[in-house]
Amino acid sequence: MASVSLTPISPISSTSRSPRPPLKTTAAATTALHQNRGQFTLSSRRDMLKRLGLAILPLILVKEPPHSDAAREVEVGTYLPPLPSDPSFVVFKASPKDTPALRAGNVQPYQFVLPPTWKQARVANILSGNYCQPKCAEPWVEVKFEDENQGKVQVVASPLIRLTNKPNASIEEIGSPERLISSLGPFVTGNSYDPDELLETSTENLGDQTYYKYVLETPFALTGTHNLAKATAKGNTVVLFVVSANDKQWQSSQKILKAMLDSFQV
Repeated sequence: MASVSLTPISPISSTSRSPRPPLKTTAAATTALHQNRGQFTLSSRRDMLKRLGLAILPLILVKEPPHSDAAREVEVGTYLPPLPSDPSFVVFKASPKDTPALRAGNVQPYQFVLPPTWKQARVANILSGNYCQPKCAEPWVEVKFEDENQGKVQVVASPLIRLTNKPNASIEEIGSPERLISSLGPFVTGNSYDPDELLETSTENLGDQTYYKYVLETPFALTGTHNLAKATAKGNTVVLFVVSANDKQWQSSQKILKAMLDSFQV
């Protein structure tokens, strides 16, 4: 067997590489270093904020409608478009972003006008359709708007199956105006319905859609002593628009409230 000769490696001599001298800093140098770092950080933050401000400025300048709770804190005239034929009203057009029933397709989009000083009101969860979509057995409140000096409005939706077994029935197929209001009257008054409270009924045709209209005097209603209502059926739902006022509001604003009722359509 051949032998292998190993030559030992000599350790590096201490004189072959000079050790790095320790870094010496003075108090003045340390202070200057911190100051420079602070100035750099401050400058960087200023640059970043400036760039961020320039980036979001166009977003601030674009007028966007408020959503959810924010919409309930401001007058609707600040974010809804004016009615072209009468700027003293603005137009509310419901879309899927407004309610769970619209998102689920259980209610078709609806619209109506209202004065620009009105505000959107909160709908209690037990009255809204939040807990039962996409299949609700009982009527629910879609949206509410109000003004303490003029009155309030709300949109109530009822499953068609609650009123008739015929799918996609028209409102005429459900029954007469009197029959419909006897079923939905408590959702107009907020508590109970007495046929003696019904003062007037009428029928209106808009395109291929038929509407029942009602005038009620309701001295014991939770919603107010005066109620106007307008109902139609579309798809699997009956949609009811309710306008309510107390005696004082009705005396000063009944013309406005009637115009709001007339404007409602699905």
